[in-house]
Amino acid sequence: MATQYGNQQPTGQQHHGVPQRGASNNVFSIIAIVLGVIGFIFLPIVFALAGLVMAIIAKTVRHERLSTVAIVVSAIGLVGGMVIGAIFASM
Repeated sequence: MATQYGNQQPTGQQHHGVPQRGASNNVFSIIAIVLGVIGFIFLPIVFALAGLVMAIIAKTVRHERLSTVAIVVSAIGLVGGMVIGAIFASM
């Protein structure tokens, strides 16, 4: 459909060659955040440590926006989960 501004696509159609922005760029960070929260509750040495490793990979290799949040959440999950586990173990 041609308009006075040239050969433009009508509204509602998207270009397929344009990369999408949003949550698809933060996949490693989102997984790391989820693992950090799970690690806070259950087996922190496994889940929170895996989340911390994924968050560091997201920060250094993939340069994701949420990677700093993922590092903080995973670190809190690791330390906090160990502290809570030690408290419950001593009861």
